[in-house]
Amino acid sequence: MAEIKSINNLLNMNLDIPDYQRPYKWTIQNITDLLGDITNSIADAERYRSGFKYRIGTIIIHNNENGVADVVDGQQRIISLTLLKQCIEPGFNCSILEKDFANKVTQTNIHNNFNFIREWFSLKNEETRDGFIKAFEDILEVVVISVDKVEEAFQLFDSQNTRGKELDPHDLLKAYHLREMKKYPYEMEHAVTKWEAKDTSQIRELFDLYLFPVWNWSRGIKSRPFTAKEIDTYKGVGEGSTYSYARRASKAMPYFQITEPFIAGNDFFEMVEHYMYLLRDVRAEIDNNKSFATIKDVLDFKTGSAGFGYTKNLFYCALLCYYDKFHNFDEMAVKKLFSWAFMIRVDMENLGFDSINKYAIGDESNQRYSNTIPMFAKISFARLHTEISGLQIKIKRDNDAPASNKWMPLYTKLKEMNGIVEVSNE
Repeated sequence: MAEIKSINNLLNMNLDIPDYQRPYKWTIQNITDLLGDITNSIADAERYRSGFKYRIGTIIIHNNENGVADVVDGQQRIISLTLLKQCIEPGFNCSILEKDFANKVTQTNIHNNFNFIREWFSLKNEETRDGFIKAFEDILEVVVISVDKVEEAFQLFDSQNTRGKELDPHDLLKAYHLREMKKYPYEMEHAVTKWEAKDTSQIRELFDLYLFPVWNWSRGIKSRPFTAKEIDTYKGVGEGSTYSYARRASKAMPYFQITEPFIAGNDFFEMVEHYMYLLRDVRAEIDNNKSFATIKDVLDFKTGSAGFGYTKNLFYCALLCYYDKFHNFDEMAVKKLFSWAFMIRVDMENLGFDSINKYAIGDESNQRYSNTIPMFAKISFARLHTEISGLQIKIKRDNDAPASNKWMPLYTKLKEMNGIVEVSNE
């Protein structure tokens, strides 16, 4: 049975979180997002109409033989909402508050989150607190699915969390930024039309292979898969934010930088389109500029090697980062970036993404790297493009041969390119 309930009605149920459930893992960041969502829903209710509702999600419960509703799915939200309710109404009590949580992770997160919520409201006025109290009764709601057999509850849980397709992070960002545009309905419509006309696989590739790795590597951080957990990186800053960096970003638009913030809303969609075109321009320059014929020959080489694919992507990331910053294709700079990127393919017999990750941030722990230049940080901090074109890219010799004879032709091409300094091990 499915039933829509207000948050107050949900929390007043005789709920229990069984011991088999995983620990409560929501952090202060999750609570911050929840507070923001509720604040926005209160504003929407005031702006649009009476009867406005904001649905937080679905809760699955099993009605056990003792008349208690065991929470099968939704415990993270329920505990968080309970903490929030206790802060806005100190006399509030419910079955969840009476439970003795033994898990140390759960205890720590409950303690930290409760203190954060209490501190958050201490900085707000009574009107804000009253708005949250009203929202728990009249605005916020959940779908509660109740079953009498525990196996049915877990079947439902599996269908929602395992077999169900999780939204891609860029789809979540689309929804987030459209919401930021709610004051501009026509611009929202235009943004949706342009977004839907794009190839979603290209959008996914843009974030997975280029934007997110460059953002991390420029900060000296190893990159990781771009998932829903990472979308805060691209939420931008609010249009009305008074932060100094937000005001600077607002004045800078529509001039984007991979490593810099942008204004939430329409600028997100403009940013995605901008970098899709910029990536095409970078590839077209390598394909069509005769000065880069040697580079193109190498990039077109069919090896079937995953490591070679990683290296090509590393080069395009570096070139995109460079072109994004300086907007030129200085021949020496491009050749230096290419030589730097492809020396790791020469250096390493077995090349995986972990090695690329370390190389990109200039990790000096691997003695087999000919170069330990943190290239993306160099580009990020450079004032002039000549700081990149003037770098010394080393070709390390090991008895006049690279790590594998398979890459001898590549090694030879790199030696022949301008701007390379050969360094002997002798």
